Amino acid sequence: MAEQEGYYLALSGARIALQRLRHSASCREFQVRCPRLQLRSLSAVTCSVWLVAYGLFVLSQNSLPLSAAIFITLIGLLVYLHFVKIDQESLLIIGSLGIQMTSSYASGKESTTFIEMSQVKDVVINEAIYMHKVIYYLCILLQDPVEPDVVSEVVPLFQSSKPRLDCLAEVYKSCQEILEQRKKS
Repeated sequence: MAEQEGYYLALSGARIALQRLRHSASCREFQVRCPRLQLRSLSAVTCSVWLVAYGLFVLSQNSLPLSAAIFITLIGLLVYLHFVKIDQESLLIIGSLGIQMTSSYASGKESTTFIEMSQVKDVVINEAIYMHKVIYYLCILLQDPVEPDVVSEVVPLFQSSKPRLDCLAEVYKSCQEILEQRKKS
């Protein structure tokens, strides 16, 4: 199994790591690790909420704002870590079987989606206009079961890490190699 790791930038400018694993000629895996949760930003938000709650406590002499602030920040942090903050996204392509996408959350939860190769029409780099920028994203085009020439759905990849074009191009090339092998056989 050949393994390579490279560092790229996300659309936000944050540094992300792309790990490429070549299991065989028709099986490759790509893992994108997102930046970790910053303790500085977490501390700033928590302190701000608690200072506002303490100010309300001083003004009203009621402990309810303090209790609510502690409860809200703890519940908010748990919800953020379990449902929002993704640490790693991976894409496993097996030419004879399909494509598996996995998202690993900061809490340890994993979400996996599998697409059979018979449903895959193509893997493309698409562009979109977001705010005042043109951004690029990798997506899987799924073919309509009734009309194979028609695209029925577009499944975007690496939605959380949002890698830039140079990183996407590397994943795209490997995906196309496997798809070409499938078409030949």
